[in-house]
Amino acid sequence: MPSLHEIVTFLDAELRTAEIPDYSGAVNGLQLENGGAVTRIAAAVDASLPVVEKAVAAGADLLLVHHGMFWQGAQPLTRAFYRKIKAAMDAGLAIYSSHLPLDVHPQMGNNALLLKALGLTKSGTFFDWKGLQLGLLAEVEISRETLVEKLASAVGGPVHLCPGGPERLRKIGLVTGGAGAEVASCTAAGVDTFITGEGPHWSYPLAEELGINLLYAGHYATETFGVKALAARLAGDHGIPWSFIDHPTGL
Repeated sequence: MPSLHEIVTFLDAELRTAEIPDYSGAVNGLQLENGGAVTRIAAAVDASLPVVEKAVAAGADLLLVHHGMFWQGAQPLTRAFYRKIKAAMDAGLAIYSSHLPLDVHPQMGNNALLLKALGLTKSGTFFDWKGLQLGLLAEVEISRETLVEKLASAVGGPVHLCPGGPERLRKIGLVTGGAGAEVASCTAAGVDTFITGEGPHWSYPLAEELGINLLYAGHYATETFGVKALAARLAGDHGIPWSFIDHPTGL
């Protein structure tokens, strides 16, 4: 069986954890250590208490997540946070988190895999954030209705559409997760349609004013792809089982 150190070393290098900037609360990399062994992997979007409890019940000793344990910053080890840490430590469950490094990975990233699930091909990148290109572009010849249907099928759920742009699409921009506030950034990239997970209320009227189609497919739903691919890669490399813990937020 692989050691935790071996897996973490691979993940940090493959995801370029030390090189890619992120929000301070992401704390990318190994967030909680265990005794050193990995025999079963669980993957999930969020490192929430219910997810940790399900990972423990599944017999996992490594949990891979997209949203880690420290988004709220420093906090006392009390109440639910205490129960979460204690449950993981008592079970020997290590937790590894990767946010933007996993979003932008060219093969196992949320963006790349959602674009692939839509049957589209990357034509470029856009949306610069601290020197990192967060979004993918695709040149298309497709109707808006068809894209909505494809996106709903890819994420397995509803898509909320702001039909602010043309019915025949030519250039799509995609950023998984909660990038709706960046709808104005799409105009600089020349896109007529922006796909993301969620955003603020004002992004809808702004998209109408800018003449852009805005498709919200769910923050959670658009970010299940990366952790699944990461777990499958590790399981294949090391011959150990893995499972996906589906705990949707509906957002």
